[in-house]
Amino acid sequence: MTPLTPARARRVFLLLTLTRWFPVGLIVSVTTLLPIERGLSVPEALTALSLTGFTVFLLELPTSGLADALGRRPLLVAAGVLQVAAAVLFLTAQTFWAFALAAAVTGVFRALDSGPLEAWFVDTVHATEPGADVDRPLAAQGTVLGASIAAGALVSGGLVWWHPLDAWSALALPYAVYAALSAAHLVAVTVLVREVPGVPARVADGAPVAGPGATPAAPPSGSERTRARSRAGSRVLESARQAPGVVRDGLRLARDNRVLRWLLLVEVFWSVGMVVFETFQPIRLSELLGGTAAGAALSGPAAAAGWAVFAGGAALTGLVTPRLGVARTAILARVLNGLGAVWMGLALGPVGLIAAYLVTYGLHGSCGPAYQALLHREAESRNRSTVLSMASMLGFAAFSLAAPALGWAADLLSTQAAMVIAGAFSTLGAACFLPALRRERLLARASATATAATPAAV
Repeated sequence: MTPLTPARARRVFLLLTLTRWFPVGLIVSVTTLLPIERGLSVPEALTALSLTGFTVFLLELPTSGLADALGRRPLLVAAGVLQVAAAVLFLTAQTFWAFALAAAVTGVFRALDSGPLEAWFVDTVHATEPGADVDRPLAAQGTVLGASIAAGALVSGGLVWWHPLDAWSALALPYAVYAALSAAHLVAVTVLVREVPGVPARVADGAPVAGPGATPAAPPSGSERTRARSRAGSRVLESARQAPGVVRDGLRLARDNRVLRWLLLVEVFWSVGMVVFETFQPIRLSELLGGTAAGAALSGPAAAAGWAVFAGGAALTGLVTPRLGVARTAILARVLNGLGAVWMGLALGPVGLIAAYLVTYGLHGSCGPAYQALLHREAESRNRSTVLSMASMLGFAAFSLAAPALGWAADLLSTQAAMVIAGAFSTLGAACFLPALRRERLLARASATATAATPAAV
């Protein structure tokens, strides 16, 4: 099958980004409140939901191997099926174990979904334009993703406020729409995604790689298809066997690089702070407004505004780093983000809470670019993906451990106390940037010395 043109692939890529992430916006402020409304305590709800992060943590590397071995389209279709299943499970769950199952299925879906669409797009572009840069389409995808979640969150608040079906909870309608739109996304993936010819596998088998003007190969015979399936199965097993080695290599890299080791530790403090503004915000808002439905109705527009200030915070980082330096900017953003989470815990009314949330979420956006830039300084081409995966996996694990622990703290003390504790703890992560700051100063001095020595050499 002829691959899509780059322009067509870009349109499909952005459309599937929209159909994938707009539904997520519908449930971003409802996911925590729905199990609480159905009788779970805050600790029980956060413990059940933490299974999503643990599942992604365990499956992220094996599923990336599957995507390379089997192709992108099969994993995207499987992820779409599981997304619909997870939505239905959440919609119908009534007990702790039912919500835990729904969260685990969500984790499998997110692990399968992580990366294949972007990889498919890049592969498709390179099939007709080898080595072409894709930075602009990826930037456009980021814009579509953020706008989709913001729009979905805004619609979610409207659905909860509308509440047209008295027989249903007001929180159930966003999940029902999410399930329907997830099914529409599955159909779109099935129809629009064309698998790019597996160039690496064909080279490994000794077959020539066809160029854009080459004559299409004859359809494979039954025996050839059988051998291809056998080779695919072997590659799956090989990918699974290699996963522990990838983890070991990453651990050795962190062990031998002190700056990287401390940068990865930032994820622990950052993720604890994220529990405040991503999980506790709708819970605290519901407490202040006197009910989960009222909290969800207001959390939707607040989340939409949060994504807007998130983008603004990321843009602000680009203006600040040339003046302060990357490491100093990261330290400042980490401290202010943590203090914002403390402010959220101390807020006594819904207006104050939402104002603190927006400031904190904007600072959350500011943290990302500086942190990623520091990670890339410590990575090389041969291990860049491993470094990013380690940071992602540590963040998922820390969030999944912190959420139920803070839930129990909220049950024993209060929601406010748990938020203040988490925010204060999060600010301590600024100390993890100190080795990177010292490295940055050394690089600056070396650069200044080299610049000063240049005229003498001339």
